[in-house]
This record gives sequence, structure tokens and C-alpha cells, in this order.
Amino acid sequence: MLTVDFDKFPVSPGMSLIDVGAGQGRHSFEAYRRGCNVTAFDMNEADLVDVKSMFGAMELEGEAGFPAIAQVQVGDARQMPYDDDSFDRVIASEILEHIHEDEQVIAELFRITKPGGLVAVTVPRNWPEQVCWKLSDEYHEVEGGHIRIYKASELVDKLRRAGFVPYAQHHAHALHAPYWWLKCAVGTDTENFATKAYHKLLVWDMMSAPLVTRVAERSLDPVLGKSFVVYLRKPEHR
Repeated sequence: MLTVDFDKFPVSPGMSLIDVGAGQGRHSFEAYRRGCNVTAFDMNEADLVDVKSMFGAMELEGEAGFPAIAQVQVGDARQMPYDDDSFDRVIASEILEHIHEDEQVIAELFRITKPGGLVAVTVPRNWPEQVCWKLSDEYHEVEGGHIRIYKASELVDKLRRAGFVPYAQHHAHALHAPYWWLKCAVGTDTENFATKAYHKLLVWDMMSAPLVTRVAERSLDPVLGKSFVVYLRKPEHR
């Protein structure tokens, strides 16, 4: 399930790409398939062990874009171990809402991006997230949970102040918003018939990508999309 739209965030074989807060690696894997030299960066070492294994499996199965290489790196997004202007492409998907020092992370994203490079940032959309918070305290009060809800304009302003120039934005995952409302209503650690059935639908959709749900989600994303996605460019040096 990709949040970043690679049509709006073009990559080419041989580009260097870092997926900051890579999690279980969904965007890293897609970039690797497209031939990027990928670094999956995250604080969670256990997740990165799995990501590294998947990179290896992709290479063995011929799913990696030749001659791309992929690696993992454990670290803190507030202070990343890379030189200035290191990466052609930078992804930060669904991480800023977890971090108190979000502007420090944004400054790091800017620092490590090459002049002229592109960055994709995603966060939970404001109003669907507001519903989740109202339905459930445990949804956002768990350790490592969401600590803020962004307005789109607020996030874009922070990114502009860091030096980025936005060039596109959209919403994604409309079909996921009602699922999380159900989860929050019954308890995030609780499963019932409705949540199990909806989860099965989402898994089927992700695995099969049938036309009917793809068209429905694209139509609903502007209104119901659970994620806000913004694409930015780091200006060339003057």
C-alpha cells in the first residue's frame, strides 16, 4: 500500500533515495523495484531486519531494478549520519506526527537532499484524524503514538520555512479512514465482526487491486482520504 504517488514523485535508475522512517519498507521496496539505490532508515531495528531480508529476497527473485543496491540504517531522524546534499530523493511517510521536534526533522530532510532533489512528506489528514482522537484515547496515547494533528497548511508552512518549494499535493487511502474509525470505536486492541470483515476487504484490495475499489478510492480520496501527501523540491544552489 503506497501513500506516495511515484507519478508525482518521479525516480530513475541509479538515483539515491532514502526512506526516512521506513517502517516495514513499502516505499523502499517500490523505489528498489524502480532501480533506485535505496537506504531504508528507521529507529526500529527489528523492522529493518525484516526489510533487509525482503531486499535480499527481491534481489534473488530478480525484482530489484538492476543495478540498484539497497541497504538499511538504524538511526534517529532528528540527527541523521549523512553529509549535506546526499540524496536525490527523500521520503518521510507518516513519521512527523510521532516526533515532538518535527521542525528539527524537517531541517534534516532539507539538509540531506541534493539541490534540485525531490522530497515526499505524508501525515494523517486533519479531519479523519480528529475523528479517531475523539473516538479513542488509546489510539494516540500509546507509546510512540501520534502526538499532534496537522492542518495541511501548517505542515506546508513548516516545510516552506525550511527552504522547500512545494509543487504538488493530494490525499490518499480513503478506504482506510472508516476502518480506523471502527477500530477506535470498538477499541484499538479489540476485534469484532465489523473490523475483521473490513480488514479482510482492505487486504483483498491491496493484494488484488480490483478496478472497482481503485476507482472508488480515487473518487473518494479528495473528501475522505486518510493521508495528506505533499511533494517538494529543494532549490538549486544560487
